[in-house]
Amino acid sequence: MCGVAADWPQWRGPDRTDVSEETGLLKTWPASGPTRIWLYQKAGNGYSGPAIANGKLFTMGTRDGSEIMIALNAGTGEELWTATIGPLVRLDRGGGPRGTPSVDGEHVYGLGGDGSLICANVADGKVNWRVSMAGLGGKRPNWGYSESVLVDGDKVVCTPGGSKGAIAALDKTTGRVVWQSKEFTDAAHYSSAVVAEHDGTRQYIQLTAQHVVGVSAADGKLLWESSFPGRVAVVPTPIFHDDCVYVTAGYGAGSKLVRLGADNQASDAYENKVMKNHHGGVVLVGDFLYGYSEGPGWICQDFKTGKEVWSERKLGKGAVSCADGMLYCLEENSGTVALVEASPKGWKEHGRFKLDPTSKIRDPQGLFWTHPVVCNGKLYLRDQDLIYCYDVKTGDQS
Repeated sequence: MCGVAADWPQWRGPDRTDVSEETGLLKTWPASGPTRIWLYQKAGNGYSGPAIANGKLFTMGTRDGSEIMIALNAGTGEELWTATIGPLVRLDRGGGPRGTPSVDGEHVYGLGGDGSLICANVADGKVNWRVSMAGLGGKRPNWGYSESVLVDGDKVVCTPGGSKGAIAALDKTTGRVVWQSKEFTDAAHYSSAVVAEHDGTRQYIQLTAQHVVGVSAADGKLLWESSFPGRVAVVPTPIFHDDCVYVTAGYGAGSKLVRLGADNQASDAYENKVMKNHHGGVVLVGDFLYGYSEGPGWICQDFKTGKEVWSERKLGKGAVSCADGMLYCLEENSGTVALVEASPKGWKEHGRFKLDPTSKIRDPQGLFWTHPVVCNGKLYLRDQDLIYCYDVKTGDQS
């Protein structure tokens, strides 16, 4: 599989793990960092990341008082089209969209900060339908809707939150409601759902401030739930592996592993404060989790036991993605990007650089919060209106 490239059509990649199967990437960066291929400067405000499919990059931003979806040529950064999502929402620490679009064949789906969900044509950006989270009974979270919606089969899965059902499945062609999870009615927070198969049942797993749950993909029926001590903002995406669900959040919440048994019986394998991940995300590589934990810094945590393997403070708080056995770590304060081995043996760094130039339109309280993406030999990063593309494939870096 050497050098086989794969698209990154949604938040955290094809399987929502944020671990790329790509190979043939640089294992060490030049002193000045990898070569920048292009810089796009008209994305506007927001923290939306890139989704990449068939040579196109999709993200969301702002322009002329509206939130927009943007399509670029992934190879050159040329703007192809924009589509209006909804009104611009002004929020503490910066307005604009938070989630990442999801590409599915000829269509792309995106949820704006105000709760407007659109389906647009990949070819030309024509909007086919628009659905409001408020219309599904939802109330906008404090920092705006931040979910990256999940496309699964003929459905688009979103989390409006609220008494009509916290999770909703829509017909991806029409936007019509297929079902809402009437047994699960928590308010929406900021996490994005993942799909899993367990005990012969396809299910969607989601995290809120009160619970981590699994609902039936067929009808939204609550299959299992486990309590979670979330507070203020619960953001990271759940991780499903070996019939277990791992969740974490910041503000002291910590992490826990829920084991799913026969008939979707849920039991806690562990719950501790080793990983307290705010919004930079966690990746599972082999049997080990990697991410930034409030307090100790960058952490390697044993997935099965929850125990800390190592911690390191050589880079400040930030977001992480993984490709070809390496962690791509983005420090939120300075825009420093570090290349680190994904190893339980310790922090082994193989290069770093700082994003340059940086945005002049970022909110004074806003930081570098868009997660790194590695796709088709390129590293994509964003700072508000600026989207950067770097060459991280082995070969000429002159």
